[in-house]
Amino acid sequence: MDEFDAMNQGRSLGNIIAEIRDQIRQLLQTRLELVKAELRETLAGVRVAVPLVLAGLAFFVTAFLLFSLAVVALIVAAFSGNPYAWFFGFAIVGILWVICGGLLAFFAYNEFRSKAKFPKRTVEVLKADKDWLGSEARARTNYGRVA
Repeated sequence: MDEFDAMNQGRSLGNIIAEIRDQIRQLLQTRLELVKAELRETLAGVRVAVPLVLAGLAFFVTAFLLFSLAVVALIVAAFSGNPYAWFFGFAIVGILWVICGGLLAFFAYNEFRSKAKFPKRTVEVLKADKDWLGSEARARTNYGRVA
């Protein structure tokens, strides 16, 4: 306690508040830099992945269209002799794809909703900082009490 009192002899309350304000500002700047660094890492990975995803999607869409036409042709063969065979083929395949797309969209929506949207490491560090600031504030108020 004597060491703490000796260290703070001659310092005004305004100086102490200014120092705390500067430390909080520095802490926030550090945390902002941490968030920026995490986002830069994420963007670097995205820049590589986007062209690959686009090329893969182009091949997938082509294969999907060809597969859909093949399924329609099978259904038309099943309805051979019916003047509406092509209509039935396209309608059945269309309904099948709408059901599959709806299910996938539902699962994707639930997956997005369940995941955290903020960088995890930053949140953990901020929680630790909050705990540390609380303990520091309690320690400072305990030192300042007169026994």
